[in-house]
Amino acid sequence: MNKTFFYFDDVIWLFRDLTRQKPKSIFDHFYLKTFKEAHEKYGMKVQMNVFYRTDYFYGTDEFTLSDMTDCYREEFKANSHWLKFGFHAKQEFPDYPLVNATYDDVVKDFDKIKREVVRFAGEECFSATVCSHWRPISKAGCKALADKGIRIINCTGGDVKEYDGDASSLPYGHAERLLQNRQPETKIFTRISLNSAISNSICGYNHLTAKQLEETNLNFKAVYDKETGVYFKQLLTHGVVVNLSTLKDMEEEYQKMLQCDFATFGGHEQYFYPDYYGYQKDHGEKLLKACEIMNKNGFEFIFAEDLV
Repeated sequence: MNKTFFYFDDVIWLFRDLTRQKPKSIFDHFYLKTFKEAHEKYGMKVQMNVFYRTDYFYGTDEFTLSDMTDCYREEFKANSHWLKFGFHAKQEFPDYPLVNATYDDVVKDFDKIKREVVRFAGEECFSATVCSHWRPISKAGCKALADKGIRIINCTGGDVKEYDGDASSLPYGHAERLLQNRQPETKIFTRISLNSAISNSICGYNHLTAKQLEETNLNFKAVYDKETGVYFKQLLTHGVVVNLSTLKDMEEEYQKMLQCDFATFGGHEQYFYPDYYGYQKDHGEKLLKACEIMNKNGFEFIFAEDLV
C-alpha cells in the first residue's frame, strides 16, 4: 500500500493559546480542530515540529514551552496514535539555526523541547523523527540527535557546490548563516521548491548525494549514516508545502506525488493566524484538501520513524 508522511513546522503559538485561553478541549482551538477533522475524515496522521519559544520578530510577548499548561496531558496522550510533536529549533529566527551548530548546542535545545513536550503531552507524543528548521544540521548536531534516540532525520539532497564568496547569490542574508562557525560539510545546493527565492540554498551534513537521492526518493528506503548512527531521508516530495499551494492548483500539483510508493508533504503553523502578515484564510481548507487527495488515491498516513 502507498504511504504518506505529513508534517507541520514552526509550532508554538498553539501552546500559547491553549495556556492562555484554556479551552475545554484541545480540539476546541481552531488550529487543532482542523487537524482532527482531517484525521477523522481521511485518516491523517501528523507530526508537528516545535519551537521552544516565540520569536522577538513578532514582539516582546514571550512564551516558552515551560509556560505551557499540563492540563491537557491525558487528551494529548489519547491522540498520540495520530498526533505527535518533534524537535524543530529553539525559535524561528535566525534561519538555518543548526547548520553549523555544536554538539552541546543541539543537546541543550533538544533536551529543553523534549522535556517540556513529555511534561505536557506524554512520552507517547514525542517523535523519533527530526525535521529541523530549514533542514540542514551539522555533523556534530546529527550525532547529538542520534545519541538522544532520534532514528531518522529529514535532509536535503542533490549536487553540491562550494560557496564562491558572493553574498548576493544567497537570499535573506543567508551567506552570513553559512559563514558563522562554518563547518567543513556546509555547502550550497539547488533546492526543489515552489518558492523560487530559495532555489539556491545551504546544506549541511544531513545531505544526500544525487545518486543517494535517486535511490531513496519516492520509496520506503532511507540512508543509514554510520558516522552518526542515524538514518537520512528527504521528507518533502517535490517541495510540496500546503502554504505554497492554491486550492485551484492542488489537484494538479499533487498528481506528481501520486505515482510514488512513499510521498511526503508539509506546512507551517503561522499561516492559520489572522495576525500573521502572511495569513491565508483558506489555509485550513487547503490542509483538508491535501489530505483528501492523498486519501482518495489510496495513501495511508504513517509517521516517518515507522520506515526504520
